[in-house]
Amino acid sequence: MEKMSRVTTALGSSAISGRTMFCHLDAPANAISVCRDATQVVVAGRNIFKIYGLEEEQFVEKLNLRVGRKPSLNFSCADVMWHQVEDSLLATAATNGAVVTWNLGKPSRNKQDQLFTEHKRTVNKVCFHPTEVYMLLSGSQDGFMKCFDLRKKESVSTFSGQSESVRDVQFSMKDYFTFAASFENGNVQLWDIRRPDRFERMFTAHTGPVFCCDWHPDDRGWLATGGRDKMVKVWDMTTNRVKEIYCVQTIASVARVKWRPERKFHLATCSMMVDHNIYVWDIRRPFIPFATFEEHKDVTTGIVWRHQHDPHFLLSGSKDSTLYQHMFEDATRPVDMANPEGLCFGLMGDLAFAVNDSLISSDANRKPYPGGDRRYPFFSFKRPNLTEQFAHVSSALSVFETDLDSHRMDWFVKTAQLYLLSGKSFAELCDHNAKVAQELKRPQVSTTWTMLRIMFSDPANLAAPAPNLNLSKLGSLPLMNSFSMKEMGPGMGTDGRLERSKGESRQDNIHLEPGNSHISNNNEENEETEGSDGPVENMFADVELDDDDLYSMEQDNQAAEEQEYTLPQEAFQLRHEIMDNPSAPEHLQQDKADSPHVSGNEAEVTCLTPIESFSLISISQPLFSPHLPASFFCPIVREMLSYYAEQGDVQMAVSVLIVMGERIRKEIDDLTQEHWYMSYIDLLQRFELWNVSNEVIKLSTCNAITCLNQTSTTLHINCSNCKRPMSNKGWICDRCRQCASVCAVCHHVVKGLFVWCQGCSHGGHLEHIMNWLKSSTHCPAGCGHLCEYT
Repeated sequence: MEKMSRVTTALGSSAISGRTMFCHLDAPANAISVCRDATQVVVAGRNIFKIYGLEEEQFVEKLNLRVGRKPSLNFSCADVMWHQVEDSLLATAATNGAVVTWNLGKPSRNKQDQLFTEHKRTVNKVCFHPTEVYMLLSGSQDGFMKCFDLRKKESVSTFSGQSESVRDVQFSMKDYFTFAASFENGNVQLWDIRRPDRFERMFTAHTGPVFCCDWHPDDRGWLATGGRDKMVKVWDMTTNRVKEIYCVQTIASVARVKWRPERKFHLATCSMMVDHNIYVWDIRRPFIPFATFEEHKDVTTGIVWRHQHDPHFLLSGSKDSTLYQHMFEDATRPVDMANPEGLCFGLMGDLAFAVNDSLISSDANRKPYPGGDRRYPFFSFKRPNLTEQFAHVSSALSVFETDLDSHRMDWFVKTAQLYLLSGKSFAELCDHNAKVAQELKRPQVSTTWTMLRIMFSDPANLAAPAPNLNLSKLGSLPLMNSFSMKEMGPGMGTDGRLERSKGESRQDNIHLEPGNSHISNNNEENEETEGSDGPVENMFADVELDDDDLYSMEQDNQAAEEQEYTLPQEAFQLRHEIMDNPSAPEHLQQDKADSPHVSGNEAEVTCLTPIESFSLISISQPLFSPHLPASFFCPIVREMLSYYAEQGDVQMAVSVLIVMGERIRKEIDDLTQEHWYMSYIDLLQRFELWNVSNEVIKLSTCNAITCLNQTSTTLHINCSNCKRPMSNKGWICDRCRQCASVCAVCHHVVKGLFVWCQGCSHGGHLEHIMNWLKSSTHCPAGCGHLCEYT
């Protein structure tokens, strides 16, 4: 071990010394207990039951109490306690429901003394009386507590808590006849051992099971309890009504709690799961541990202070099969690593800032904030006591208020109230929400809604082809000068390739019907349709063709030029079916032969096949649909939603999620959606926008959110006869034994939809009540109440 500090404590005639040390166990430990003189510790678990000696440098195994070839379940221990008066006496709580006592003074190997098998389920806790030698108390999962006299063969008293299982029992250190018991239903009961018929007092200590309790060794009335609600509470039992005087919030369920000797306000806790550390708390400063022990690698199952008058040594056992002795000087002090400054924004934009008072006093040039600077004392201390106390730091809290007339969050409320999330088409919802954002002067949000409509709405149908089309108006169309063969592949034929042999020239044989369309006789506007033997991907090169050989030229009137047309799919109809290998025009062959880029021995001409043949105008159009699929935009929308959420505008993120629905739901993981929904619903409820919150929950695309309306709604029903609340499920009232769901009109039991008056509790079949109230306003049951159907 690296921590080698050594402490010696004088306790009367004896002295305790040692250091932080540990030893490996044979199996995980469930509980530990130390003897009165602090020289030995017993470790018990399902597969271990041993006694170790506490020497100055190490643990030394003294005795193994699991004897025999096949140990019985009596050795499987859930709890163990060493008697604080009789050093040779131990008691264990077995997982099979047995309470076993062990006498270490026996000469035989088997030290088992007595066996009590009165409990029907696992015994969770055993406790010796602090002064009475022969009195032993047990608490079991069966809900009973039993008091044993070790001089007898059976229990002398049985205490029934009329509740669920008992998790802990503890005798009072100062009151001879009193013990406390904690239960899984959250209650704590105080009993007098002389009155086993009824508890002295009972109170609800935690919202959930209470796993442990411990009486203060010095103060007679203080009882500490720990539960699954992650809280440690200290109760004052001396008052007429039990009073909670301190509360410590931990980070996990509290499994054990032990008061620290000689320190009135200190107690140690360990967790039942998740957290492996041991914490020592000063209950006057409940927000940060006083000290922390971080040695264990698994859940700590048992803690005990080595001596009842020594605050410097703590023993612990764990599921990691180790036994530790912790020295307090080696503990980690979380306060030394705590940040003394704090910053927080309020709901309406107010800013609170806490800082070390010495920093503020040293800043002579500090000027007050013009919007308002209110300073509150954060901590105040009396005269410091340097004995194991926190670092004494006083802080000041400054609050900077926003202008109350600015209404900076009005946009949130108005947006939530005016947004439409369902009931119309997707395009209409986007347009409406964009208009709302624009009116609230949020142009970016408005533009986002508009873009969503454009990207995900159904595209408009293409217009029908016009009979008279002038290509001189198509200057904005991207006619293709250079065209990749790979890009043309899908639209040009089954194999998507143009075949050409060596010594062959390429020639387009295009036949157009004269007079079918009008093309401007301007060489600058005409695209180049033929090329030399250049790169393969350059399909249209620099050779110019005579327009008279390809197109019929006519003049357009001014009115035709002014009219705008939509480019049809096929602007020119083929005059006849193109043959497989038609001959090219002679002048084109001559031009080709004269071209310096073509070798002279080229004798053959290769033309496009019928499938590969195409007109100039068909190439001038895109070879794919101009409308991208909606799925193309999903990654962009996902990033946009993340951007809004990171900026704090979860309202926009959730609204888009609901409006888009299945279009975007699968693109975002469920945990992220749930986080956004919960944040937005929390904001809506803070602003008391209950209807909007309910609508968001109802329209949620996340299953974890949709079920909120079902789990948080409770309907209380009164009996129509005795007017008392119905406690049992069904039709029969458990008080008057009458059927509560009888129709006041037909006097039959309503087994379907039931409607009732909230004023007199009478009702019946929906159709019967509607028909009755059409002709009469009085209750059909004859009670005289004026019922109203709304």
